[in-house]
Amino acid sequence: MSAIALNVFPIFILILLGWIIVKTGVLNADVGDALGDFVFKIAVPFLLFNTIYQADFHGASPFRLWIAYFSGVAITWTLGHLIATTFFGRDARVGVLAGVSSAFANNVFIGLPLVGRTVGDEGIVALSILLAVHLPLMMVIGTVLMENAERKVGGGPSRGLGTILRQIAANLVKNPLIIGLAAGLLVHVSGVPLPQVVSGVVEQIAGIAAPAALISLGMALNKYGISGNLGIASATSFLKLFVLPACVWAACQLLELSPSWTSALVLTSAVPTGINAWLIANRFGVGHGLAASTITLTTAAGVFSVTFWAWLLG
Repeated sequence: MSAIALNVFPIFILILLGWIIVKTGVLNADVGDALGDFVFKIAVPFLLFNTIYQADFHGASPFRLWIAYFSGVAITWTLGHLIATTFFGRDARVGVLAGVSSAFANNVFIGLPLVGRTVGDEGIVALSILLAVHLPLMMVIGTVLMENAERKVGGGPSRGLGTILRQIAANLVKNPLIIGLAAGLLVHVSGVPLPQVVSGVVEQIAGIAAPAALISLGMALNKYGISGNLGIASATSFLKLFVLPACVWAACQLLELSPSWTSALVLTSAVPTGINAWLIANRFGVGHGLAASTITLTTAAGVFSVTFWAWLLG
């Protein structure tokens, strides 16, 4: 357990450090936003590029990995939606947001550093394969479902699936994570080695990604907090931290994924809810309190849930 703690605790200590930096006024939240932009647009794309460029896939197919992870997402998302609409009596829009909050893991800012520390390079490869489709798929599903819920609740016109897909595709083409993954795959397939100087620069920038991501996330957490919705937020937090990783673990066993890929998928599914839940709430103007409360609760409890799953995985 002590070895697990040494891998897991520093992740959350860096998040706490970022939170303290803003809370005590050493730096303001705007600096955290700028650091987050650097992480998302520069550091993490370089990390993904470097990982895919150097990866040895051993001829492995990504489809079992995607099926294992997204089957867990589908189950957890559905449960979150049903709990919000049936047990708590919320409308369909809040139901969609509850599903998003229950199933959208912070794979970039916490998942990557955590998997890198606990699983190593093979785990990063597995997570990179997941990230290639995670954001596009989750945003498409979340947006389409929320559009339908808006129409049911408010009776507004539908934009149509084609319009939604074109808008999301246009955004994804410019997404730095997708660019980093695609560039890494292109260089990997070409077989042309990077010059030593270029490779050294790439590795140095990639090395910044993990600590900078965690500190910037901690700085951003000052925007959230718990604003009502404690009952439903507690339910979505439990789904996120325990039900989702349990479903992913079961799917990995059924599909016979390797131990390293299983560990990577389970651990990244056990991390706190990503800020994408807040972004969707902002986009549609509903469920801000639920999204903020779930992000805060899962981040506060994440150190315990991640430690539990890391111990269970051995």
